[in-house]
Amino acid sequence: MAQAFYNKAAGVTRLTTETGAGQWGSALSMACNFFGLQCKVFMVRVSYEQKPGRRSIIRLFGGEVTASPSQETASGRMILAQDPDSAGSLGIAISEAVEIAAQNADTKYSLGSVLNHVLMHQTIIGQETIKQMDMAGFDPDVVIGCVGGGSNFGGIALPFLQRNLTDGFKTRLVAVEPMACPTLTKGPYAFDYGDTAKMAPVVKMNTLGHDFVPAGIHAGGLRYHGVAPILALLNEHKLIESVAYHQIPVFEAAALFTRAEGIIPAPESAHAIRAAIDEALDAKAKGEERVIVFELSGHGYLDLSAYDSFLAGKLEDYAYPEEKIAESLTKLPQVNL
Repeated sequence: MAQAFYNKAAGVTRLTTETGAGQWGSALSMACNFFGLQCKVFMVRVSYEQKPGRRSIIRLFGGEVTASPSQETASGRMILAQDPDSAGSLGIAISEAVEIAAQNADTKYSLGSVLNHVLMHQTIIGQETIKQMDMAGFDPDVVIGCVGGGSNFGGIALPFLQRNLTDGFKTRLVAVEPMACPTLTKGPYAFDYGDTAKMAPVVKMNTLGHDFVPAGIHAGGLRYHGVAPILALLNEHKLIESVAYHQIPVFEAAALFTRAEGIIPAPESAHAIRAAIDEALDAKAKGEERVIVFELSGHGYLDLSAYDSFLAGKLEDYAYPEEKIAESLTKLPQVNL
């Protein structure tokens, strides 16, 4: 809503963006509809095919959605020429969306995560959580959120970080990511491009390399090679913690949560649930009382094909692809400071 509002005020008539599993593309399409803007969404191909319901929602709000990589842009055509069966990545989809915006004066690009100002818009979530915890009479020992580009985790964690830094609180802040794309836990802290075609700015962040394409896990919103610079810096200074999980234990946690709470979570949110369960088990084993807050950031009703695969025993745990990432990291930009 904030990004659509400010673009409308600036006289923009169309926004372009990328989306992984489709949540951000749906959100921006809704916001553009409210403010009378057109919305063009490049949706990562593997999720475009896995999650047809989400592309339907984008269209229902009036947005236009295209599987990425596509034939609509030079960057998309370049990727397809190299790999006609490319599953796509958020880095590739960003390149396509930026290219369209750069070629049209009436169009601007709107990023769903990664950039620091996007995290700031999301911090209303953490601010409200602090007030809710005050009303409940509890103070969290640990706050948990899933991480792709970072707006989800940053939205809930950064207000708690402010209390830690200014008021002496000791709340642990745990970022959870997929083992198939372990940016914070495995990626070096280095300058890199935010997109595959090297059209976006170079920023310092944890990165797996701008042309790294993760395995086609069902948590499509977490398949980003980098992370928001502010979270990377906090991770470097150990002001936040980061953990990574394989896909199957995450879905096991999601199934347990569904049966306990009657809520089917999105695969992205299920990463936070997995970490919350493990925190509870750890506290139980140590005989501790521990107040655990985690962010349930999306429902899984449009991810039922992923749950079908889980229930049929067809999900795979993808190992951290060290060789591919090592190759991608050789292409980091050289920055003279």
